[in-house]
Amino acid sequence: MKTPTQPNVDSSSTQMPDPSQPLQGKKERLLSLDALRGFDMLLISGGGTFLVLLKGKTGLGAIDWIADQLTHPAWDGFTFYDFIFPLFLFMAGVSLVYSLSKGQSMGLEKNSLYRKAFRRMLILICLGILFKNAPIPFFEPSQIRLGSVLGRIGLASFVSTLLFLNFNAVQRLGWAIGILVAYYAALFLIPVPGYGAGDLSFEGNLVGWFDRTFLPGRLLQGTYDELGLLTQFPAMCLTLFGTLAGDLLIRSLSERQKIKWLTTAGVIGIGIGLVWNMHFPINKHLWSSSFVMLTAGMAFIFLMVFYTIIDVWKIRKWAFFFQVIGLNSLTIYYAYSFINFNYTSRKLFFGLYSPLPEEWHRVFEAFGALVLVWLFLYILYRKKIFIKV
Repeated sequence: MKTPTQPNVDSSSTQMPDPSQPLQGKKERLLSLDALRGFDMLLISGGGTFLVLLKGKTGLGAIDWIADQLTHPAWDGFTFYDFIFPLFLFMAGVSLVYSLSKGQSMGLEKNSLYRKAFRRMLILICLGILFKNAPIPFFEPSQIRLGSVLGRIGLASFVSTLLFLNFNAVQRLGWAIGILVAYYAALFLIPVPGYGAGDLSFEGNLVGWFDRTFLPGRLLQGTYDELGLLTQFPAMCLTLFGTLAGDLLIRSLSERQKIKWLTTAGVIGIGIGLVWNMHFPINKHLWSSSFVMLTAGMAFIFLMVFYTIIDVWKIRKWAFFFQVIGLNSLTIYYAYSFINFNYTSRKLFFGLYSPLPEEWHRVFEAFGALVLVWLFLYILYRKKIFIKV
């Protein structure tokens, strides 16, 4: 991808980007975003399972540490696996900027963009319900889980569309910080019947009480659902932060400035998250404000690294593996649930690894499934089949 030259921009400037500056109507894909999305999806489409199964088998402490990072903490705390979904929400915001800016450059009115975002939200909510409940218990609606990853992405993208089209970057930052502070205040100040205010335990938190009281259907954790109602608010802030990153990348700034501001935003976000953690613990299940700030900061840093290597330094061959996955992220998310790649891997490759000790069989079965997943996506890539909503 060629980066537009900006002869009038002083790359050494330390001024904050002007939010009123017009966006570029770039048509090229941001290759680093596709690769980062593929890296993220790899961990939930077989790559994470393969690494977890290696734990305790290699004798290497580094492998065991990585495996531990690919499981969720029971409650408070943080592992890298907690970062996967927040990173995807963040990237949805980055993509949104490119999509909406392209629509505006084509002369589409706001109402048209609103309708498109609303339809997309409804489709993702329906796909999410199907994904979380298949086979759907049609005759037992109380067993249908309404919260879903796809639904959350759809809702966050719709709200971010409304805010992007009506507020500049600084104002959207204000919205995000305001939501996170309000959420923080709500969990500490609103009393929960039987537990009081400020109880962040599994049983007594406000999020759980709200879901039990107002969210119909099955709750994932029984007493609450981490993809339920109240947690929608802090989660959508990640997509709002993503629109800020998209703003930086699409504006008439030098590459050096873009890298500098992505890095600065990342360091500030991580710092705020760690400081906030001292009173509001980092907790993915509650989508605590400290958790959102930490993962937003990490997302800025990851985007900066991928952008620098792929789009600025033009070192791209290594990224192709991830781009194949990232260009069909919805496809593999769904396919891995409805297609038994492990079964096919065992059928095809068991003869190769059967002589090995039995404890290694599942490891190589998972690795074979990962290979099949990538080949499946590569065929779609070669055929130029990209399924999107």
